Formats: sequence, structure tokens, C-alpha cells
Amino acid sequence: MAFGLTKEELRRWKQRVKNGEIAFLTHYWLDDRFPDARTVTKVGCCDIDELSRWGEKYGLKKEWIHQREDGFPHFDLLGKTQYDILVKEGLHEHIDRFIHK
Repeated sequence: MAFGLTKEELRRWKQRVKNGEIAFLTHYWLDDRFPDARTVTKVGCCDIDELSRWGEKYGLKKEWIHQREDGFPHFDLLGKTQYDILVKEGLHEHIDRFIHK
């Protein structure tokens, strides 16, 4: 279950994904499969090859891309990997808003 973001933030993320950009969306998240995770960052791009190349920089494998039927392929980042990538990408506002609360 996702929460803590606005419809406008989701709309902008989807538009950037559709445009072939690498787009980041961090939000609060509850999932029984990951009881220690309170947040997730979705890194999406409709260009699977571009998304795969981006992920390779961080040791992410192409087969880890979540390819949704609605057309928003993305990596799900959790925990230390999420934090480290957000820092390296300079997305401190994501960290301040969702992780360091």
C-alpha cells in the first residue's frame, strides 16, 4: 500500500516515465513481504534498455525491472540500496521527506 504522495506527484512521475526519462518516485509503503521497509523508491522509464543501463551503474539487474501491464516499468529500491542510490543521484529531498523522519 502506497501513501504520502499526491496525485500530481504520481501524474508527473508517470509522464516522465512515458517520455523515456529516468524518473524517481519515493513514498511510504507497507507490504507484508518486506516488514522492515517503510518506504520505496520507484525508478521508472518506458525505455527498458535505458532503464537497464541506468540500473547497471548501481549493480541492479535487468531482470529485476518490474514490467507492469499498465506500461510503467521500474525498479523498486528499498533499504540501504534505496538510500545509497538517492544520495548518489543527489535526491536529498526524497531522503529528507521520507527516510529521515
